Amino acid sequence: MPNIQNPSPPADGYRGRFAPSPTGPLHAGSLVAALGSWLDARKNHGKWLLRMEDLDAPRCIPGADQEILRQLLACGLTWDEEPSWQSKHQERYKQALEHLNELQIIYPCTCSRQGIASALEARGVITPRNQEMIYPGTCRPHQIGTYDELETPSTEVAWRLALPPGLSMHFEDLALGKQTQDLNQEVGDFVLRRRDGIFTYQLAVVVDDAEQGITHIVRGADLLDNTARQIYLQRVLEYETPSYLHLPLVLDGYGEKLSKQTLASAIHTENAQQALQELRKAARHLGLRDLPYGKDASIAEWLLAATQAWDRKIISS
Repeated sequence: MPNIQNPSPPADGYRGRFAPSPTGPLHAGSLVAALGSWLDARKNHGKWLLRMEDLDAPRCIPGADQEILRQLLACGLTWDEEPSWQSKHQERYKQALEHLNELQIIYPCTCSRQGIASALEARGVITPRNQEMIYPGTCRPHQIGTYDELETPSTEVAWRLALPPGLSMHFEDLALGKQTQDLNQEVGDFVLRRRDGIFTYQLAVVVDDAEQGITHIVRGADLLDNTARQIYLQRVLEYETPSYLHLPLVLDGYGEKLSKQTLASAIHTENAQQALQELRKAARHLGLRDLPYGKDASIAEWLLAATQAWDRKIISS
């Protein structure tokens, strides 16, 4: 296994990141995540990296990545190293999957979503809308060996990670406190590479965070449910586990998470005044109060005040 197997700890301390998917421009919810992660890095005298999570090419919009870069710069949220794109990291994901194959803990799966839903319904399990289905283990072999070839052109298969029984994960969120998830009961064996050949978010984010030496992950609470399986993957791959902090979500008028899928409007950053107004709204959502409000305040001055006011404790209050 190459050097991503046992990445060395960062020499420069705190390393955070913002990792948007270029499926559209930044909206109010994604700006909250960007600002929160940027402020946490700056308050802790750390570095803030930018990574485009563009693996799911069919969902990505051409030019959206460049628009996101422009919006961040308009808001004064500068990054400390060259941005990276997940689509350029295919080889490292493949190497990680091959290593898991050598450990004899992955297996091929031909189940469709409808097939999984039907299997669950036969057991009396109905999955609520917008909730991930718990994999019932339909394709899991009684004994898992090493597969000679991960590429199977004759059959479209997904590759799943076989979880050991009784796998309950515990971790501390810097804002939300102690968290526990029973991966067998709440997730099941999860996919690392899809049937269409695309590596999943779960594998890619773990490998990239390790490769970049990320020590602190600040992101939206919609990803809290992913954390336990990512920590388990980190342990299996012998990676360091970062600290986690999950931020409150911005909701729409129906109480749903504000997202590009729900047609969230792009933030307005055509001029400095608009960008500052968007930053102020994001800061209020994060619990920051009494920041410079006058029209004469510059974005740089406002960000300095926001950095000084940043306190992880206010997130959960």
